Amino acid sequence: MKKVAVVLLNFNGLSLLKKYLPSVYAFSPQAALYLIDNGSSDASLAWVTAQYPKFKCISLPKNRGYAGGYNEGLQHINEEIYCLLNTDVRVKEHWLVPILNHFDTNPKTAIAQPHILDDKNPNAFEYAGAAGGVLDRLGIPFCRGRIFSSIEEDQGQYDATQAVFWASGACFFIRKSVFWELGGFDARFFAHQEEIDLCWRAFNKGHATVSIGESKVYHLGSGTLQPSPKKVFLNYRNSLCMLYKNLPEKVKTNVLFERMLWDGLAGLHFLIQFQFLNTWAIIRAHFAFYALLESLKNDPIDGDKKHDYYHSVNVIAAFYFFRRLNFMDIVKNKNNFS
Repeated sequence: MKKVAVVLLNFNGLSLLKKYLPSVYAFSPQAALYLIDNGSSDASLAWVTAQYPKFKCISLPKNRGYAGGYNEGLQHINEEIYCLLNTDVRVKEHWLVPILNHFDTNPKTAIAQPHILDDKNPNAFEYAGAAGGVLDRLGIPFCRGRIFSSIEEDQGQYDATQAVFWASGACFFIRKSVFWELGGFDARFFAHQEEIDLCWRAFNKGHATVSIGESKVYHLGSGTLQPSPKKVFLNYRNSLCMLYKNLPEKVKTNVLFERMLWDGLAGLHFLIQFQFLNTWAIIRAHFAFYALLESLKNDPIDGDKKHDYYHSVNVIAAFYFFRRLNFMDIVKNKNNFS
């Protein structure tokens, strides 16, 4: 049995599979290849079965989202390391080698990602993960190579392997043992930020997450879920749920209150821009969070929650008010998470 499983999650993604699956198939000889189909109604599952018989296909009866789909499908996969790969990612020859070598020589590493570049502009980082992610104190994610809309070119500035706080779900490596130790993704999230939540839970357990610049992949970006009020809703709801689950008790109330104020300002910003559906999505996200509170309160208490989770006090203020537009501007006086 091979050590790593490259696992794609598909929902009605035939056009993406036709474009991106050939590179995965050609350049992943070290891996067992799997496709989890999330109840597709197009011909994608039949096409993969006919064109790429080495892919082992796992068919789910309905769309369970990124979180639930992977949770259910990965139960059928026995390789030591999972690589969860979006269907809109192009890979190159030897992309797996540096990451597998790192896992072999660094037993404390639980989670990893390659550098994620823009498939439409391969010299630039891609929004969803770039060179590895971190959080600010309010739980707002940003990346080495990407702060909000400011995207850096990849000039090798982040190529050294580096500890990060979260790895991107676009190309997410995790040891099988750690995935199930943590209980997998939180299926309540459905999609968006479930990988950050999982990395935060891993961090609280003392597991390491790293970004490995020797490996680079190319992501289409928003190929599997286009920008929409639904995406806004999921991001804002899930972010509040993640904070509630992972923050230390002593700071939870204050941080959640501050975060909700900033969410309100974001809603006003959308309103001024006549993006009424996005404003309504934020309002709905908050009510959906309140509706989930009882469920979140009933989660098992699983050890201490660490205070040193953030890499910046307030990335919104740093970016919009102080015009610190790239990662090094924000963290130049910081050596580690604090």
